[in-house]
Amino acid sequence: MTVVDAHHHLWQLGAGYDWLDEPALAPIRRTFTPDDLAAELAAAGVSHTVLVEGGRCDEAEAADLLRFAAEVPQIAGVVAWADPTDLPLERYRRLPGSQYLVGVRAQVQAEPAGYLDRADVRAGLLAVGAAGLAFDLVVRADQLAECARLAADLPSVRFVLDHLGKPPVASGRSQPWRDDLARLAACPNVSAKLSGLVTEADWRMWTAADLRPFVLAALDLFGAERLMFGSDWPVCLLAASYQGVLDTMRDLLCDIDDAGRAAIFGGTAVACYQLDPGGAGVSSLLRNA
Repeated sequence: MTVVDAHHHLWQLGAGYDWLDEPALAPIRRTFTPDDLAAELAAAGVSHTVLVEGGRCDEAEAADLLRFAAEVPQIAGVVAWADPTDLPLERYRRLPGSQYLVGVRAQVQAEPAGYLDRADVRAGLLAVGAAGLAFDLVVRADQLAECARLAADLPSVRFVLDHLGKPPVASGRSQPWRDDLARLAACPNVSAKLSGLVTEADWRMWTAADLRPFVLAALDLFGAERLMFGSDWPVCLLAASYQGVLDTMRDLLCDIDDAGRAAIFGGTAVACYQLDPGGAGVSSLLRNA
């Protein structure tokens, strides 16, 4: 089965990724290059990916990521950073590799409560939707209710929830996360990524059983057709290898039908991000998988 990884990062140490200075992040405090990515993909049998901004929060990163997409056949799309209140979309469209821009993301998880209710933020997100791009929601669990209001009020915008909204996997307490996720999943313009869960668990002691209630809740609420696999590599290396993340997700989803697995491991990402690189495209690959 063809696999599309809907969420990973690349970064260069010393290029503005200051969040890596946190002591606990020492295992991933190094440069990760397209060559590093290609090796992981080849080993895991993953055909295409979506490259997502990595918390640098500047426009120069977008130029780097789009260039990588133009140079690396496996990168089918880029979700670049953008401030919804000062959108750089026209500037991004002039960059080499701009055809690979499929979405944008802001670090909403760092914003105070009420950020997504602001009129200027919502005006920007409407412009993102009008430009044919998706908006990735990287948010805290306590921001999910805010996300649900946003998605309900802006039905013309395609939203993608990263990391299932960072549920409290380590504690195992699924409420109020599940109820808030249900409100968001009720909006048909929202898809979600089964990504980033191993780093919400105990990094050293987690098991697949710790992730299962959260994965099954997402499957129940969104359905396979609105869920997509994402490795969150190299952040996942804090708790698991690339192959370990992929194998764990396959095991957790072993009981769903072939159509559901095809959606989660590729079809949803292709549809949501409208992936079609180089003309031949991921879409044709998935049809023949």
